[in-house]
Amino acid sequence: MTPDALPARRSRRFAAVAGPTRVVFLALAGVILIGWALVAADGGQFLTLENVVGVQQRSAALGIVAVGQTLAILAGSLDLSVAYLISLTSLVAAETMAGQDSGIVAAIAAVAGVSVLVGLVNGLVITKLRVHAFIATLGVGLIIKGIVDHLYDGPAGRVPETFQHLGYDRIGPVPVSALLWAAVALTAWFLLSRTRYGYRVYAVGGDVEVARLSGVRTDRVVIVTHVLCSLCAGIAGLLLAARLGAGAPTVGTDGGYDLESIAAVVLGGTALAGGRGGVAGTVGGVLLLAVLDSVFNQLEVNSFFKDVVRGVVIVVAVAVYARRTGLLRGRRA
Repeated sequence: MTPDALPARRSRRFAAVAGPTRVVFLALAGVILIGWALVAADGGQFLTLENVVGVQQRSAALGIVAVGQTLAILAGSLDLSVAYLISLTSLVAAETMAGQDSGIVAAIAAVAGVSVLVGLVNGLVITKLRVHAFIATLGVGLIIKGIVDHLYDGPAGRVPETFQHLGYDRIGPVPVSALLWAAVALTAWFLLSRTRYGYRVYAVGGDVEVARLSGVRTDRVVIVTHVLCSLCAGIAGLLLAARLGAGAPTVGTDGGYDLESIAAVVLGGTALAGGRGGVAGTVGGVLLLAVLDSVFNQLEVNSFFKDVVRGVVIVVAVAVYARRTGLLRGRRA
């Protein structure tokens, strides 16, 4: 590839990311307007400070996991072990803290260690044993589930009040948990857009064989990506432990953070095949799902109808992105 071709390629990649991102944020604005009208017609108030704060708090944990999932999917992989890892790390954090402020640093270090280990196992199984990411991460997740089910029958450990501020405090209208999500998202955006690692992630996700022939160490990229994805799940586990005041063996699976995070990433315009998308779209996808949930809760919609509408929204979004991609390719041809 010539030096002159690199800026052009980056420009095309930016255009491919910007299109879906614009669509998801326009959809988010539309959902907010429709939700406001429906709630007002039902006699309620939608755009209140309490509701805005609630949307941010509910979306923070999913948003952090979805950022990590974005990295994995962009590299042509995915991670189905995140929900089980969230449960495990919440328990590790709460038991290490044991209600003592002095245990907070040790708990964070322990969660980071467990997360890195799980990410390494996922990455090595995928790259060295050549197991498909779907099966590899699902298998690792089930191993974690077995360990947690064997060791825990219910909530365990205790989180000190100092650490619980992470889950409930806010600065003005912005919860601290939302600021944590923003920090994770900005870090991932920087890695993807301003570092060689980010360029290699897109290259591996776009065509792993071409990336390998171009000199990219594709296995290393996939392994690092899975480590970062697991670290995001560990951060979410810490946040949920702060909210609950203890670790819970089902907090990750009950929240559906595995499939929900993938849905948010796809809704944000990242291609499941990899190589196209970005963190900004994922943020929009997470907020869209959170606003939908808020509208449904205020209207007291039953859970069946919630799932139907969310499914329709995801399918329509993917269809729109596919059509846009087809049109762009036709114009280039």
